[in-house]
Amino acid sequence: MDKLKEGYFISFEGIEGSGKTTISRLIAEMLMTDGYEVLATYEPGGTLIGNKIRDILLMPEHKNMSHYTELLLYNAARAQHLYEKILPALRTGKLIISDRFIDSTIAYQGYGRGIDLSLISIMDKIVTGGLKPNLTILLDVEVELGLKRNRGINKIDRLEIEEIEFHKRVREGYHLIAANEPERFKVVDASMSIEEVLQIVSEIIKKHLPC
Repeated sequence: MDKLKEGYFISFEGIEGSGKTTISRLIAEMLMTDGYEVLATYEPGGTLIGNKIRDILLMPEHKNMSHYTELLLYNAARAQHLYEKILPALRTGKLIISDRFIDSTIAYQGYGRGIDLSLISIMDKIVTGGLKPNLTILLDVEVELGLKRNRGINKIDRLEIEEIEFHKRVREGYHLIAANEPERFKVVDASMSIEEVLQIVSEIIKKHLPC
């Protein structure tokens, strides 16, 4: 039985190797066990159309992709994600757990690629109408550790192979975004074990859920 009267939106953010996918999956499973009706999803993707766009975005052979092509593709995937998954879930009172949302675009395409933040904001208003998660968990980890973790599981995509300075700009971007919205963002040290991070994140979420 759904515990929420209204939908509630939680996003997970962080650089490569921060553990977002694992922690968000475990949190979704925990909340479903607790009786919440949960939509567990991710970006880019989450829909059939979005997953096709994801393939284009992350294939290493597409290394010559324009930064603006990248920005447009991420927003196209998000538009479909909202239309098909997120907005219907909010209307029906579900608890949404999403591995990435708009803050990824600000961090990666804005701070990482250097695209004008005002342009990203304009595009976001067109795509999302200004919708933001109720709560965002930023899993923070040193760039070198994050990339080492991903190498350990043989994870390679177009973003993974960027120079280390790109990833450092993205991480710094996340810190700036979180500092500007301290009520929405909760920053968690993701260098700890999965069990330790999961415990901290679960306590944060329990404190913030409306019921």
